[in-house]
Amino acid sequence: MTTALREEICRVGASLYARGYVHASAGNISVRTDTGYLITPTDACLGHLDPARLAEVDLQGQQTAGDRASKTLALHRRIYGADAHARCVIHTHSTHLVALTLAGVWSPDDILPPITPYFVMKVGHVPLIRYRRPGDPEAGEEVARRIETMMANGTPIRAVMLDRLGPNVWHRSPAEASAVLEELEETARLWQRVRPEPLTPAQIDELRVHFGARW
Repeated sequence: MTTALREEICRVGASLYARGYVHASAGNISVRTDTGYLITPTDACLGHLDPARLAEVDLQGQQTAGDRASKTLALHRRIYGADAHARCVIHTHSTHLVALTLAGVWSPDDILPPITPYFVMKVGHVPLIRYRRPGDPEAGEEVARRIETMMANGTPIRAVMLDRLGPNVWHRSPAEASAVLEELEETARLWQRVRPEPLTPAQIDELRVHFGARW
């Protein structure tokens, strides 16, 4: 487990905390490594992480070092198992996204409409995962099934929204996963304030052609 990777997890956590994307001890960050996983400890504040105290977990899910791993490790592992390209998973209780589920999402298959080009390019489809208590293993099973189904349909996803709990996003690194999270939360903020018309099919086709958007 490299020092640089530990420090990157802590840097991203501190950045998200400082800008209000996470609060108190809510949220967690994990990274898949060649030998297992690094994940933030249970009940840890992402704004004050200690690189040396991050939990180390082997490929079988057994903790080998560090403070006690977050209870959401099982969900993160299901995401990694369903998407071989995922190297980092971030979960938050982002205010505008949780509020969106309380007020009513755009649709169960897409919690937000495609209202900006960068949402289409950087985030893509975000399905709603029905409410289950925090840590319920069934949530992980449903997330994995949704990832596999979308991938089979030619529209791979990099985020899901847990009803009343918050988003899980994943990408190749903590910085890239954080960028997906930020774009998703800010799109929810825009949608709640403005409610604009979605981009047209022709406009979305342009984003596919010119930028490889996966919408």
